Amino acid sequence: MNRKGSLIVLIGPSGSGKGTVLKQVLQEDEKIFLSVSATTRKPREGEEDGVHYFFIKKEEFETLIASDSMLEYACYCDNYYGTPKATVLNRLENGQNVILEIEMQGAKQIKEMYEEAILVFIVPPNLSILKSRLTGRGTEDEATIEKRLKTALDEIKYSKECDYVVINNELEQAVKEVRAIIEASSCRSSVYHHFIDDLLQQ
Repeated sequence: MNRKGSLIVLIGPSGSGKGTVLKQVLQEDEKIFLSVSATTRKPREGEEDGVHYFFIKKEEFETLIASDSMLEYACYCDNYYGTPKATVLNRLENGQNVILEIEMQGAKQIKEMYEEAILVFIVPPNLSILKSRLTGRGTEDEATIEKRLKTALDEIKYSKECDYVVINNELEQAVKEVRAIIEASSCRSSVYHHFIDDLLQQ
């Protein structure tokens, strides 16, 4: 069946738990392709190059931007983040669902370039829990945490423009909701346009 895949974009403030939700979703559905983003920030403890991110130098990232090889990119807390273009588009054309975990600026770019993208905003139940999650990492100083909290308020406002909002209070329920969104996305009329066109020509 000639069917396009769905592009699912997970966004949310740092500390919202979107990475944990994504990890569980991927464990439960191995057919979803995870697009690994590139970044110029340094790896956190436990992160692996090519698994969590492609960790590259700023000069290399800017070369990719200049050659139009990024689906989206953004500068967040003084570091670049972005999604390599070719692999994502090829997977979608071959009917595979693709999921991204990116920053808000990048999500806006994708929505402008690829209108069919589905934006899912992961939000914490309250700001106290958000700060607790950021502090619990032990990877950032107080000034960085405060900067991320201020940024989080602006990002949460953008959730009203997203297609779906998932409150990450209980992990199991959040994962269930994200999986339901992905399943429903596979039934949208837009992903069957090629199939309908072929059907009408029979």
